Amino acid sequence: MKAVAVQLGVSPLCWTNDVLEDLGGDIPLETCLQQAAQAGYRGIELGRKFPRRAAELAPLLSTAGLQLASGWHSGFLADRSVDEEVEAVREHADLLHQLGAKVMVYGECGQLPGATPLDEPLSLSPRLSAVDLASYAAKVNAFADILLRDYDLKLAYHHHLMMLVEHDDELDSFLQHTSHNVGLVLDSGHGYAAGVNIAAVLKKYAQRIVHIHLKDVRPAILERIQTEDLSFNDAVRAGLFTVPGEGCIDYRPLIEFVRHSGYQGWLIVEAEQDPDTAPPLATATRAARWVSQQFGVSLAVETASCVTH
Repeated sequence: MKAVAVQLGVSPLCWTNDVLEDLGGDIPLETCLQQAAQAGYRGIELGRKFPRRAAELAPLLSTAGLQLASGWHSGFLADRSVDEEVEAVREHADLLHQLGAKVMVYGECGQLPGATPLDEPLSLSPRLSAVDLASYAAKVNAFADILLRDYDLKLAYHHHLMMLVEHDDELDSFLQHTSHNVGLVLDSGHGYAAGVNIAAVLKKYAQRIVHIHLKDVRPAILERIQTEDLSFNDAVRAGLFTVPGEGCIDYRPLIEFVRHSGYQGWLIVEAEQDPDTAPPLATATRAARWVSQQFGVSLAVETASCVTH
């Protein structure tokens, strides 16, 4: 099967969680980078252990043979001005630009409940209807324009559990109100768990998709999370997410999109799991092989010949 012109990357969340510091807190960054390359990935996103100076990070990536695919920015445009957001993102965007990334993942952290919102019940997720959508969209549009002009970075907006744009109707409304300079991170796991019609999004907003996160969902755990109204962090600890191909998501529409739409961005495996129960090298290697086979994406190197479950 012919390979597509798409690059395969991985999130460091497979090794070290960005929020739950005990999950992978003892795994060195160098181990993460070396194993990511060993598993066959060409790139990696930023994580909390990564140095934030290009002069320090570039040699580490080069030694591992990895590119910087992107990095998450916790934005607050729902609560603050465009000028404030531009100042807040300056160093982060400059780092991404210096290291050759072309997209910046934007997660809206405004309007969230509580001091530690990811520990709040998912039912308390902010609703897009609670904000003036026209005003909010105008700020996101302006911010995306500045990001592209000043840093040559495409804004990749992340629909996300427990955030302002979460559910199917919210994602549709947001994309209708924002300009084409506002790209979308299509996240299979967050989309499925929030009831997003991924096939419909692919059909209606294909040109807006500039970055893709691949993770799967364990259905029994999703049912428990919803029934007991647990938090996002509870969901991660319980093992809601797993690598693509090992949960309940039907990837056929996404595979068709990647193979035939002309998409040229990254595919990022992002399985937020406890590394003690999901050993990162074995997990990341299985995921790389599955994505390569299903999506037609070539691997950077031969993957590890022997991995365990």
